[in-house]
Amino acid sequence: MEIHTVGGFSEVGKNMTVVKTGDDAIVIDAGVHLPAVIELQEEEEQYVAPTEKRLRSVGALPDDLILDKLGLRDKVRAILLGHAHLDHIGAIPYMGYRYKAPVVGTPFTIAVLKKIMEDNQIKIPNKIHSVKPNSSFTIRGKKRNYQAEFINITHSTIQTAMVALHTPEGVVLYSSDFKFDNNPIVGLPPNYDALKRIAKKGVKALIVNSLYSGDERKTPSEKIARALVEEVLLTVNNKKSAIFVSTFSSHIARLKSIVDFSKKLNREVYVIGRSMNKYISAANEIGMCPFRKDIQIGSYKKQVLSILKKVSKDRENSLVVCTGHQGEPGSILDRLARNKLPFQFKPNDNIIFSSKTIPVPISMANKEQMDKRLKKTGARLFDNVHVSGHCGREDIRDLLTLINPENIIPFHGSMQQLIPLVELAKEMGFRTGKECHLMQDGQRLKL
Repeated sequence: MEIHTVGGFSEVGKNMTVVKTGDDAIVIDAGVHLPAVIELQEEEEQYVAPTEKRLRSVGALPDDLILDKLGLRDKVRAILLGHAHLDHIGAIPYMGYRYKAPVVGTPFTIAVLKKIMEDNQIKIPNKIHSVKPNSSFTIRGKKRNYQAEFINITHSTIQTAMVALHTPEGVVLYSSDFKFDNNPIVGLPPNYDALKRIAKKGVKALIVNSLYSGDERKTPSEKIARALVEEVLLTVNNKKSAIFVSTFSSHIARLKSIVDFSKKLNREVYVIGRSMNKYISAANEIGMCPFRKDIQIGSYKKQVLSILKKVSKDRENSLVVCTGHQGEPGSILDRLARNKLPFQFKPNDNIIFSSKTIPVPISMANKEQMDKRLKKTGARLFDNVHVSGHCGREDIRDLLTLINPENIIPFHGSMQQLIPLVELAKEMGFRTGKECHLMQDGQRLKL
């Protein structure tokens, strides 16, 4: 067996791993590097749908051209997707056509992927398959078949899966992004029974998320974030103020909590922004958007302007959920902060960030600049009303104890994020270079 670390092993994002066994290769994830995409958007005067060539030129796509050099491109039999975030699926519309292979993911992941392609008017020739959480997909190889099991796990978006690839050489478990949340607000809890079953069978290699492996914590349940949202919305004096909430568009559980507590305030809920509409529509299509009937959505320019004019006249009976929690250029909050939309914040208006700034320089700089502009209006800012969707060091320790894999490969980060996981593995008896492998983009591990 060979494991090729194509992307996500030298940076946060553009995740892509290839497992080769016999005459077959299986791709897991194909994401974009979000900072590069944001920089690209900043360069454009107005939104222009990016091309594969442009995205490659700025390093936004995984360098899968390495598979051509290794003679693996024509051996790819399937592309498996762990969850619906762009750093895991965003490259598919631009690279999927290169492989004569089906694209497989959970219903929500696939619904989001289709929305992205629709938005950018992109079609790919690949067959696209939707697989329910906790079920399997058969991959047809050249001489033998493989089972890809989508084991339900919790994260900051619904229907996230750990992908267990069953091969004659053993199981490869790709942990994707995860946390152990036994009380999710929407969707199923982690499938511990399936994890115990494959651990008993024996896991040849565990490719494990290392993003916050240096944080000495167990990541709290989403029910804690729900309580934080309740605390800010229901105990802060906001009777005559406008309330704006910004969060991750893909965080369906968080959106549900925001809508639930807005209803207790008897406020009309308006959701604005293209990406908000994309994820909510995808969740609604698969029957996992319990709050859809309680909100009004505006994604096109005329709808957004109309909603903001309405909110401006009826501030105390409205609540707006919008894009812009990272200070992204062109997002609703960014444009509000620059006075480019028909709504002006007043002293004591509430702006709630139910999010954490992604720890990359461009996002941190954008958010800081936007915050400065918003504070000048006299509005009150409530930051980090949030819990992470990513495992901390103690969650990873629990996963390693549960799975006890033969080999560990940390991913999802630069050296800064990967090394703490290597140190944790060492502490637990996995020898660096023997059972724990510190890899970079473009490398190959033979097992």
